[in-house]
Amino acid sequence: MKDLYSVLGLKRGASSEEIKSAYRKLAKKLHPDLNPGDSKTEQQFKDVSQAYAILSDPEKRKRYDAGEIDASGNETARGGFYRSSASQGGGKYSHFDFGDEADLGDIFSDLFGRGFSRKEKGRTFRQRGTDISYRLSVGFLEAVNGARKRIQLGEGRTLDVNIPPGTEDGQTLRLKGQGLGGMGGAPAGDAYIEIQVQPHPHFERHGSDIHLDLPVSLSEAVLGASIPVPTVEGKVTMKIPPGSNSGSTLRLKGKGMPARRGGQRGDQYVKLKVMLPEKPDSELKDFISEWSKKHSYNPRAKAGLV
Repeated sequence: MKDLYSVLGLKRGASSEEIKSAYRKLAKKLHPDLNPGDSKTEQQFKDVSQAYAILSDPEKRKRYDAGEIDASGNETARGGFYRSSASQGGGKYSHFDFGDEADLGDIFSDLFGRGFSRKEKGRTFRQRGTDISYRLSVGFLEAVNGARKRIQLGEGRTLDVNIPPGTEDGQTLRLKGQGLGGMGGAPAGDAYIEIQVQPHPHFERHGSDIHLDLPVSLSEAVLGASIPVPTVEGKVTMKIPPGSNSGSTLRLKGKGMPARRGGQRGDQYVKLKVMLPEKPDSELKDFISEWSKKHSYNPRAKAGLV
């Protein structure tokens, strides 16, 4: 299994900023929208996103570095301890002492609650099944708009999980009765699905709002324009006011996160970035040279940087 640091082109000990920077660089290069039909690049994008999802979370990174979880975020068995159950608050560990004699039926009943029962004083022992936990990685847009994902529960079982619109990173979904079976006719436990939302190369979520940096041309900024702008639901047309500057922020009302629990839908904030041509030609240079002779100004003075 690949080392997560190597996936991002980093060494162990990299700072959180280095991890974020490496992810953004790779995500923009490998994003499926930019490489349609390229299954190899799509898998690389998934690997990079999975690596970032773990290494950008301080607690998960600490556990990965300690060998407690693997590169997929799954629990590992170390030092005779086994991750037996987990809920929203975390898990508990059971210790196996293989040097002692033990009733294996009781051990497995305690851990798994599946297919084991015993009678005490003529009564069948009943115990609710053990809760189990899973991690499910979903795309940024899947979390925003909602999706249906299939997970493998073990024992050959699969389950389709509905991801509600507006799901947050780290949110846990409870699937009642989808845990391990109970003993003596007792009900099964529950399954808890921790959602890991993959970062998006362009959109960022801030509460109920979505933020986007949008490059615009010099003419669009100076003269104004109506241009297509991506949103989490698709492209819309937005008007750029004449005389717009880099850093100017425009709002697209109701284009943010979906409303939850009777609240209002968030907005999308679009921050403009004025971009010059990659290679300004002589005509543009001559025009700017003549224009600046009559319209000299110092933008740093207004910002108090002189």
